[in-house]
Amino acid sequence: MIEALSYDFVQNALLAGILVSMAAGVIGSLIVVNRMVFLAGGIAHTAYGGIGVAVYFSLPIFLGASVFAVLAAILIASITLKHRERMDTFIGLMWAVGMALGVVLIDITPGYHADFMSYLFGSILAVSQSDIWFMGGLLAVIAFIMTFWYRDILAVSYDSEYANLRGINVPFFYTLILILSALTVVVAIKVVGLILVIALLTIPVYIAEKLSNTLFTMMLLSGLFSSIFTIFGLWFSYEYDISSGASIILVSAITLFSFLGVSKLLK
Repeated sequence: MIEALSYDFVQNALLAGILVSMAAGVIGSLIVVNRMVFLAGGIAHTAYGGIGVAVYFSLPIFLGASVFAVLAAILIASITLKHRERMDTFIGLMWAVGMALGVVLIDITPGYHADFMSYLFGSILAVSQSDIWFMGGLLAVIAFIMTFWYRDILAVSYDSEYANLRGINVPFFYTLILILSALTVVVAIKVVGLILVIALLTIPVYIAEKLSNTLFTMMLLSGLFSSIFTIFGLWFSYEYDISSGASIILVSAITLFSFLGVSKLLK
C-alpha cells in the first residue's frame, strides 16, 4: 500500500476518505441522537434522482445530487415536523420515486452508459480534485455551524420541547440538520455508494456512543473511527483488488462485532 501512495488517484482517495469520514462522524452523531437514520436513508436514495437529472442535462454529478438531496431534505423536514405519523410512508414514497426517476433519466440519456456500481457502491478511486474541494468545503461549513450553534443543536437534538421553551428556533435547526445530512450523504455516496452510506453514518457512531458521555466527544470519536475504517478499508481493497466502498463497510462491521464481543466479555 505504501508504494501506491505515489499515485495521485490514491492520494486523492485517501484525502477524500478522511474528509468524508470527519463529516460523517459529526453528522452521523446528529442523525443517531435525533433518530433520523431512516430519514437519512430516504435522502440517500432520493439523491439518485439528482444523479439522473445531472446525467441527463450534462451537469456535474455533485451539483445535481446536492440540489436534489437538499430540496428533498427541506420537503421532508416541512412534512415530518407537522405530520410525524405519516413520516414512514412519505419517506418510502420519496425513496422509491427518487430512485425510479434517476434510473429513467439515465436510461433515456442519449449515448450514456451508466456505471451503476459506482453510484450504488462508491468509486472513491475516481475522486477528482474538484470533488475534494467540495468535500473540504462541506466539512468547513459543518465545523463552522457546530462551532457557533453547538448548544442550540444540542438542545434541539436531545429535547426539542425544552429547546422551544428556551426560544430556540426548533424548525430551523431541525431543517438545518437534515440539509447537512443530505449534503454529507451526497459526498459519502462517492466513497461507499448510496447502498452502504447509512452504515458509514451509523457504525462508527454506535461504537463512539458507547465510549462517550457528551455529543462533542461522540462526534470526535466517530470521525476518528470512521477515518481509521476508511484507511484500512482502502488498504484491504488495494491488497485484494475488491470494491473500496464494500471494503470500508466490512472493516467497520468487523470492528463493531469485535467491539460488541469484547464488551460482552468484560461485563
